[in-house]
Amino acid sequence: MKKLLTPVFSFLVLSINAQLFSDNFDSYPVGQYLGPQSLTWSTWSGSEGGAEDVQITNNNASSAPNAIYFSSTSANGGPQDVVLKFGQLYTSGIFTLQNKFYINAGKTGYYNIQGALTIGNLWALNVNMDAGQLIIDDGNTPNLVVTSYPEATWFELKIEANLTLHVWKAYINGGLVGTWINGVNTVASADFFPVQNTQMYVDDVQFDHVPFTVPALDAMVADIDMGAELATQSGTPTVKIVNGGSTAITSMKVDLTYNGSTTTQTVTGINLATAGIYTVSMPSTVLVAGSLPVTALVYEVNGGAGDNTPTNDMLSEQINPVVPAPGKMVVGEEATGTWCQWCPRGAVFMDLYETKYQDFWAGIAVHNGDPMTVADYDTGIGSLIGGYPSALVDRMGDVDPSGMSSDFFTRLQTAPKATLLNGATWDPNTRVLNVSVRYTFSSGANGNYKSACVLTEDDVTGTGAGWSQSNAYAGGNNGTMGGYESLPNPVPASQMVYNHVARAIAPSFAGMSGIFPASINAGDVHIVNYTFTLPAGWDENQIHIVGMLIDSNGKIDNAGSADIVTAVNNGYETGINVGIAEVLSETKTLTLAPNPAYGSASVLLQLKAESDVSVYVSDLNGKAMLRGEYSNLSGAQSIGLNLNGLAAGIYNVQVWINGTMYSEKLVVE
Repeated sequence: MKKLLTPVFSFLVLSINAQLFSDNFDSYPVGQYLGPQSLTWSTWSGSEGGAEDVQITNNNASSAPNAIYFSSTSANGGPQDVVLKFGQLYTSGIFTLQNKFYINAGKTGYYNIQGALTIGNLWALNVNMDAGQLIIDDGNTPNLVVTSYPEATWFELKIEANLTLHVWKAYINGGLVGTWINGVNTVASADFFPVQNTQMYVDDVQFDHVPFTVPALDAMVADIDMGAELATQSGTPTVKIVNGGSTAITSMKVDLTYNGSTTTQTVTGINLATAGIYTVSMPSTVLVAGSLPVTALVYEVNGGAGDNTPTNDMLSEQINPVVPAPGKMVVGEEATGTWCQWCPRGAVFMDLYETKYQDFWAGIAVHNGDPMTVADYDTGIGSLIGGYPSALVDRMGDVDPSGMSSDFFTRLQTAPKATLLNGATWDPNTRVLNVSVRYTFSSGANGNYKSACVLTEDDVTGTGAGWSQSNAYAGGNNGTMGGYESLPNPVPASQMVYNHVARAIAPSFAGMSGIFPASINAGDVHIVNYTFTLPAGWDENQIHIVGMLIDSNGKIDNAGSADIVTAVNNGYETGINVGIAEVLSETKTLTLAPNPAYGSASVLLQLKAESDVSVYVSDLNGKAMLRGEYSNLSGAQSIGLNLNGLAAGIYNVQVWINGTMYSEKLVVE
């Protein structure tokens, strides 16, 4: 039976200014679990007083002495998972939830708002705090708010939701940091869950609800979207107008002011009903570096001078576009598979990043256990992730595909050692694609950098086993996910189109060392060549070439991406330093490179048809040292060999291709 502590934190009705609920945790004994002491706090599963619950601490507090503390180092987060129940399902009026947070420097914090009384049925909001960056989404539209918060200090975050009009706002320390149209407009509880790397204190929690009275005539500026997030990007700004009144809106004017310029759109011939949303597209605008205000104003509503609520006719936000480092392109590698029921999430976010950041983003979907698998790529990424779906942003660390923003913006602003330009020749008869990757170094470097080249393909389809996509989002019980909630489980192959599919990586996942000289000066140019033979089933019009520069720690320093037409127009260049993948154009079925090798080598294959491949490495006495089995390979393939731990010497490499054996000697130094 729960012990009820009524002072301070229970439902308060003593004055007109009182909150429905507030809790500063000061009346609870330090070290005790929260759930058993409160009717309002519980856990995700309902099991209170154990690992899923949170304990009271006096180590840090906004209003001394007590607070609660969440932390996790697990890749899956938890086990803490604490729920604040709002007491009912709110579907209209204005609901506010405010909390004070303290996130340790470089650490993360997270909570969500549930949109249904049954936990886990509907997400209304996700709030991610990571190393000073706050990102809000509604479970369907990412990056509704992207802003900063102060690290290692207490700050207040307030969410204000007009559930009647679907307009939500976020405030940090009383300052408006974002307003948006929310996809879900019911609230029932808040869930505080520590994701990996969380160190988060919470204090002074409160929520409130007041009715909302609809005026007669009210056009509300509810959201401004500049259509771009990066300096130098050109976007088409949109302004969302909500009819907050009972009278239909038939006409209006909208001004948008940014960087000293004002544009105007006149809207006529509409019939916008109460709570209706109308999106006004403004002329294209190029974002500039620096923190500048953007202001939207609605006026002359229905031909009159104004409306009944002039306080919401104008919305002003401060925008400070991210400034990309010159020549920087970020690589996002998604670990996925058609068998993986949650992997549609990866497909949705990869497409989103391609749309939003196409000039600064190279997306690569690395498949596992399905017909699109590239063996070496699958093995390489598999050693860096904890499960599926996962993503690597410049190979900085394993993240969920929905959580790539923080790493993306960090890497985008990191100056690369070199900029890359892809050139090519393409012969449609032989289907030979020769690629040159030009590395122009912007700063000094050493010879430990490596070169690699990837081919991806969009609009990939197939029939037969393995081409249907498992789909946990079918039926909508796990939330919306880019339309997958309206598709069956599994999604039939006939309805699936796969994008960003990794088709080949050369010479290996780790890249080729020894390509660059020991000392590189700023301004030096080095060119690396690769050759691929595209199988007949690949559509050359959907192929993208992604050249990579990989540092000594295995991170991707920079990349360059181009389709075949663009690369051919760039021109093919023959380099002094020639990449080993060029041997794939030779008539030999098997080549080992480099040879001699140190640390790693690649088995380079030119397969004329789909093949099952076995690789065996043994010493000269016949003792097996390495082995690997690969199915359904075709075309140009590169299979990596990890030689760490092998003593210097000569080894036999046997490769069986559909029952035929090929062999080469490999020298390990």
